[in-house]
Amino acid sequence: MTKRLLVGLCAVTLAFGLAGAQAAEVETIEQGTLLIGSDQVYPPYDYIENGETKGLDADVMALIAPKLGLSVKFIDTRFANLISGLQAQRYDMIASALYVTPARAKVVDYIPYAKTGGSLMVRGDDSFAPKKPEELCGKRVGNLKGAAWVPELQKVSDAKCASEPIQVQEYATSAEAVQALFSRGVDVVFDDAGVSQAAVITAGDRLRITSDEILFPVVMGIAVKKGNTALAERVDTELKALIASGEYVELLKKYNLAMPTPEEIQKSLTE
Repeated sequence: MTKRLLVGLCAVTLAFGLAGAQAAEVETIEQGTLLIGSDQVYPPYDYIENGETKGLDADVMALIAPKLGLSVKFIDTRFANLISGLQAQRYDMIASALYVTPARAKVVDYIPYAKTGGSLMVRGDDSFAPKKPEELCGKRVGNLKGAAWVPELQKVSDAKCASEPIQVQEYATSAEAVQALFSRGVDVVFDDAGVSQAAVITAGDRLRITSDEILFPVVMGIAVKKGNTALAERVDTELKALIASGEYVELLKKYNLAMPTPEEIQKSLTE
């Protein structure tokens, strides 16, 4: 993590309205506990295993909450209801792979904490090893139905693959797309970077990720209620300390994720 990136992240965060005294006391709905809204049916980001919340957001909060002197309690909430639940003070923050968008930034304050996007997966024994969408011309590409990158793939196909268009095939679940890959119904699967990493871990050498960077990146943010600057600033400060130490970067690598650049954060707020 470069000095320029850390300074840039700080500048962008201040633009979110998080300026204030860094040592401000944090007040929570339940004293001594940080209540977190999370849609816990979305592995590897948020899911329940043996009665406990697991995944990226649980790991992130396990690093940050103790530094705030708080314990953590996750409130399982379906994604569509997360922001309304925050506004109704059912919990103190949202940590649920929430994408940063201009519309959401009008009603919540964000602390950007990761970027995701797509990865390309092939069968472990396949010689085809695409790194970029431009290499998919003429190939059958399995995707999750309605995924944000499907129209992006179509744009690449229209611009780069006139004679051999990308054949986009959509499936109801990521697991079905992977099964189509195993059965040779598709040549490659394009899926969320974190989901792809989890699939590779589960499948062992039957699957491999061939892309070496996140494709069509999107920024994810921890969200607090608009105006809750004390909590937002403390979380932001502790996150920056973890980034500077290198500990947080290693955590993101575990999930095949990375920190967004200041430019990517700014773009997510304006497009």
